Amino acid sequence: MGLSLIQMTPVLLLIFLVALIYSSVGHGGASGYLALLSFFSVPHEEMAMSALRLNLLVAGTAFWTYRKAGYFSWSLTWPFLAASVPAAFLGGFLEISSGIYALLLAGVLFYAALRLAFDFETEKIPGILKPPSLKVALPVGGGVGILSGLVGVGGGIFLSPLILLSKWAPPKETAAASALFIFVNSLAGIFGRHLRQNFELYLSPALGLMMAAAFLGGWAGSRLGARHFSGRGLKRILALVLAAASFKLIRGLG
Repeated sequence: MGLSLIQMTPVLLLIFLVALIYSSVGHGGASGYLALLSFFSVPHEEMAMSALRLNLLVAGTAFWTYRKAGYFSWSLTWPFLAASVPAAFLGGFLEISSGIYALLLAGVLFYAALRLAFDFETEKIPGILKPPSLKVALPVGGGVGILSGLVGVGGGIFLSPLILLSKWAPPKETAAASALFIFVNSLAGIFGRHLRQNFELYLSPALGLMMAAAFLGGWAGSRLGARHFSGRGLKRILALVLAAASFKLIRGLG
């Protein structure tokens, strides 16, 4: 990754903050990392692989923390995983042009910005909670999985608001399910990309520093999230960053 040491310092701080904010609701933060890297014109394949590897670290840490706190439900999570894992692998394996990738990424970032701005994950949604049936969960998991693989995200940004708004689970169980969903989808997407183009899996010094920043942010954010943390102001700032990155990508297509 061709960033100088001077450029890396603010990037590392921003990655720490992105990981902290996203992990507080059980997310890996790929959309945030992709937004940051897009400002530095990093090639899209390198962007996706870097974001997915950071996702593994942060989502894995968030899952461990929420599971240890007793919020994980396997019965809620496995139907989504059953379809999303092969779909994410296929999405990572498929090759798309840089223009289509930029368009898809812009849409994902704009959606993520809206989601953070409206803060769905911290809303208390009334009503009786009931897990989805297989005929609902399987296509949802598959659809989110293939989009995740194509763009280089884990898919939690789509899955968790759907779980909450559909009244399938409470917020903290949703965060735990989303964390595992993101982890396995990110892993599937990485292997799909690696199989397609034999993408190098070694860690560069820059990526190593980014992973260290992401781990620290993910550790802090997941612990805060498991103890109830909203951070609404920080989420709205991040929403502005995501929206700006989305518009930058759209302008670059013109």
